[in-house]
Amino acid sequence: MKKVRGCGRLKLGELLEEFDGLDPEESLQTLIEMSQDLPELSPERAAEREDTRRLVKECQTPVYLWVDVVDGHAQLEAYVTERSPTVRGYVSMLVEGLSGVPATDVATVPEDLLGQLGLAETLGMTRRRGFTGLMRRIKREVAEQVAG
Repeated sequence: MKKVRGCGRLKLGELLEEFDGLDPEESLQTLIEMSQDLPELSPERAAEREDTRRLVKECQTPVYLWVDVVDGHAQLEAYVTERSPTVRGYVSMLVEGLSGVPATDVATVPEDLLGQLGLAETLGMTRRRGFTGLMRRIKREVAEQVAG
């Protein structure tokens, strides 16, 4: 399998390799299947699961995101309703693929991963903006915590 641009040694790179060689319909189905893997929020975060301060404003679908840096490693938690399986699958992939990686490695992840998933044209401009905004937010919050 080929190495995914910008994600080579990260767990996210391994997850993205699952999309290698798939046609857009198969890629979309794989992403939807990943929606089932989004971990439940921790008890303290579940109590505030729809906190508007955690809302990713670039996404049309409500995505609530918590980004922490613990001992130099990124930790992500997110809440997305099950009624939005495509967005939930994408968020699940990011949570699984970026949690536990060195915070400095998060900066190397490309902001627009839809092309690598083979879904840039299938999901369209609105989703591309939302997904890019989500990745930018993760990178920004990690960088702020590392610097602060």
